[in-house]
Amino acid sequence: MSTLGSTAVRAATRTIAHARPRTLATIRRVRPALPACSQLLSTRNYATTSDIRSSTRSTVVQLLSNIGSKREVQQYLSHFSSVSSQQFAVIKVGGAILTEHLQTLSSALAFLNHVGLYPVVVHGAGPQLNKILEDSGVEPQFEEGIRVTDPKTLGIARALFLEENLRLVEELERLGIRARPITSGVFTADYLNKEKYDLVGKITHVDKKPIEAAIQAGCLPILTSMAESRSGQVLNVNADVAAGELARALQPLKIVYLSEKGGLFNGDTKEKISAINLDEEYDHLMTQWWVRHGTRLKIKEMKELLMDLPKTSSVAIIHPADLQKELFTDSGAGTLIRRGNKVHNATQISDFADPEKLKEVLVRDREGLDAKAVVDRYIRDLQSQEFKAYFDEPMEALGIVLPARQGASMAHLATLTISRSAWLTNVADNIFAAIKKDYPKLMWTVKEDDENLTWFFDKADGSLSKDGEVLFWYGLGTGEEVQELMQQFSQHGRSMYGDINLESKLQKAARAAATAVKNVATSAGFQQQQARAFSTNASPLRVARRTFGSAQPALKIRTYATTTNPNPPLGSKNKSNDGPSRVALIGARGYTGKALIDLLNRHPNMDLRHVSSRELAGKKLEGYNKRDIIYDNLSVEDVRQIEEDGKIDCWVMALPNGVCKPFVDAIDQVGGNSVVIDLSADYRFDDKWTYGLPELVDRSAIAKATRISNPGCYATAAQLGIAPIVPYLGGEPTVFGVSGYSGAGTKPSPKNDVNNLTDNIVPYSMTDHIHEREISSQLKTPVGFVPHVAVWFQGIHHTINIPLKEEMSSRDIRNIYQERYAGEKLLKVIGEAPVVKNISGRHGVEIGGFAVHSSGKRVVICATIDNLLKGAATQCLRYNEFEGIPLD
Repeated sequence: MSTLGSTAVRAATRTIAHARPRTLATIRRVRPALPACSQLLSTRNYATTSDIRSSTRSTVVQLLSNIGSKREVQQYLSHFSSVSSQQFAVIKVGGAILTEHLQTLSSALAFLNHVGLYPVVVHGAGPQLNKILEDSGVEPQFEEGIRVTDPKTLGIARALFLEENLRLVEELERLGIRARPITSGVFTADYLNKEKYDLVGKITHVDKKPIEAAIQAGCLPILTSMAESRSGQVLNVNADVAAGELARALQPLKIVYLSEKGGLFNGDTKEKISAINLDEEYDHLMTQWWVRHGTRLKIKEMKELLMDLPKTSSVAIIHPADLQKELFTDSGAGTLIRRGNKVHNATQISDFADPEKLKEVLVRDREGLDAKAVVDRYIRDLQSQEFKAYFDEPMEALGIVLPARQGASMAHLATLTISRSAWLTNVADNIFAAIKKDYPKLMWTVKEDDENLTWFFDKADGSLSKDGEVLFWYGLGTGEEVQELMQQFSQHGRSMYGDINLESKLQKAARAAATAVKNVATSAGFQQQQARAFSTNASPLRVARRTFGSAQPALKIRTYATTTNPNPPLGSKNKSNDGPSRVALIGARGYTGKALIDLLNRHPNMDLRHVSSRELAGKKLEGYNKRDIIYDNLSVEDVRQIEEDGKIDCWVMALPNGVCKPFVDAIDQVGGNSVVIDLSADYRFDDKWTYGLPELVDRSAIAKATRISNPGCYATAAQLGIAPIVPYLGGEPTVFGVSGYSGAGTKPSPKNDVNNLTDNIVPYSMTDHIHEREISSQLKTPVGFVPHVAVWFQGIHHTINIPLKEEMSSRDIRNIYQERYAGEKLLKVIGEAPVVKNISGRHGVEIGGFAVHSSGKRVVICATIDNLLKGAATQCLRYNEFEGIPLD
């Protein structure tokens, strides 16, 4: 059984820039002041024509579309371009970022500049300064977290800051980006406390003119955090403090703090905090035990900063490699901190302070549909209904949820209307988070051409398309619930909600209006070229606010026929027996055997009776608590006799390739009813055996089968990563697979020798690997497969290069995958490329990346799987899909 591990493929390559070791002597020999930006231009050729700039911008936008939908990219670009250049973003760069991630940082800044954005960069050099002082025998002094700066320390710091500034500017210039060093003249300061901190400043004034002049000249402004007093004394200022004061002066949309950690982390769950809505969460957050020391101070300072900025401003803490994703996608990458708006609730119409305002919000973007009259009727209907509304104070976002009622198993989102600014300031996320807190199960529908469709996919567990509508849901616990909901929607569409859904009412009014128009035209003898159901004076591109499930005629965008999961998971109704299955495991010494024993021990519907291993015969089985078991060394005749006695329901063959046939033949000779599952490749090409990949093979056939060939680990991830896109193939896909060394088994070999694998990656069987044949055979199309083994223990990563027969977007492809795998419990479709460390030890497959080439005719998709679990043991136990299967 081959096993694979995987590494994450990052959208942006992280390159380490090794800093030169510095001493006091070398730091004093810092180069003279950097020449003016115009002088530097003489050594490089810069694109100056509008055609070239437009072409570059278009290319970069296409590249950005691979990390988010084109709608997201264009929307955020428009938002960031709506203010003056210096008001786009202030980016604070710590010293560690300059040392370890200089090239990654420079590439990210170059990306922004190529789309016409000018972030204002301010940097420090604290870690470098500490090292220089320590190497020189000078111990850094701090008081209350502030560096005590004597004249000697200031001299070293000033020279160091100039050198670090120069390194960043030169790297940007090397990439063809004009950059201007600004090392003085921006920050004016008084002494913070001369007796206590010596030459440390408190900024009293920010002069924006040097920054504006740099941007006017087409240069990125790169600032140090040094300040001067009015008398000309240079003063040291913490870079975080300088960035905050710079933001107060410039009033930017974004303040970005680049961090190696890439965000703030929850001390209880150890997970990265995606967003903090200060108005809603600050008081609760400050009571948490893990919000202390530096974290507490940072959150407090950011709250104070945001209180001085417009509500549209936000703070992001991210890794430089994730800068583009944070800025240009709804999901972001680091921790986003914003003031936000408190989410208010209403459970009756009288709870709204201004009912007329409510009507205006519900009508917006619906002109031409007799919308006002429809909304009036809708509000009257709500007065006799149980509902809960969620909205921010200015009502930029409004959601109305109708709870589960008789005949409906779950609540549904009857309407959601969100303004453009609410999308961009994440108010939509706040509203949805509040809804999800109150309603653990929810369904809703959206028009198939809604430009925010990707956002809804991110919020849902599953979806189903029908007649231009997409049904979404989350919180359904069983396959039966999913199937029932899908059947209702397939039969009734949006009408399954009844007559209290605003969008249904609007569509009904639109159809009536269209019929009336057609009848009038017919009676008047006119030949109608095109009947428009809705009339609107606004171009859909100019619509400032988007409405959930909008009935207005959106731009005709390209969509692809997708088949919502035709083979959803079976639930408990489909299990084939009422008691635990009696299991015998042949070949228990290997890694897969051990993983199987652990799962069988935890599975409520599996009862292990025999474990056979030649090397361990006579020893007690450890790690199994349901009964005491002693390892057997079962012969072929032993197996035949046990089968004849009817003592086993399921035989699991965890043996090397080519070994299990005599045991299977012995079981076949008896002609009993037991199930045989073979984990080797021996029967994967035998038509008499059922191939046991439940996500792609008819589940009912697997549940009824008595001879099941367990798919290979590499082959499972590769097939799941390719199958939904097979109808759109324009050539042969190629899978670059990397596995951890557990896939090479326990028998010593170069492929599981850690010393051989350290700092290494080893290819093997580079053509005609058995999994290449298996993948191609099951998908019924040629697929190239090149396996490798690496130094981690378990987990597989596939990078799959797929040619397309026609142009497609990243969003199109991701939607196809989300639809195909709707409701799957052990398969997750994500936006970013999955990583091995997130799948190792877990029971599923993650598929993501969806990076589309600029031609639109090639996509790269990544898939990860734990080779010992979903790639072997977990998949084996799913032959009956009992409810007890581990789903972590």
